[in-house]
Amino acid sequence: MRPLYVRLPDEAADKLDRAAFELKTPKQNIVAQLLANHLTVGRAEFFPNDDPVVLTVDDAAELLRIDPDKLVKLAAAGDVPGRKLGEEWRFSRAGLLNWLGNQDEEH
Repeated sequence: MRPLYVRLPDEAADKLDRAAFELKTPKQNIVAQLLANHLTVGRAEFFPNDDPVVLTVDDAAELLRIDPDKLVKLAAAGDVPGRKLGEEWRFSRAGLLNWLGNQDEEH
């Protein structure tokens, strides 16, 4: 491990503090995970990683900003597009975004 000292805007620092508290994990772990999962380095340029096409329950719940247990209940009832593979649910990012965008048309 190597120390890293950065200055963040107040809003970003507050968000990192809240995330560390709620996830009960050190801020250094959150930053390291974000760098590992969302940045690719090549030719001295940084490129965001592509978003995954297939999502787990936790990924899909984060995308929709709802509780994972609530998402499973909605998927099991057929209210949210998803597929159960064995004991685990998987969701299409495009399918969820399409479903979310079409909600106004149904009501």
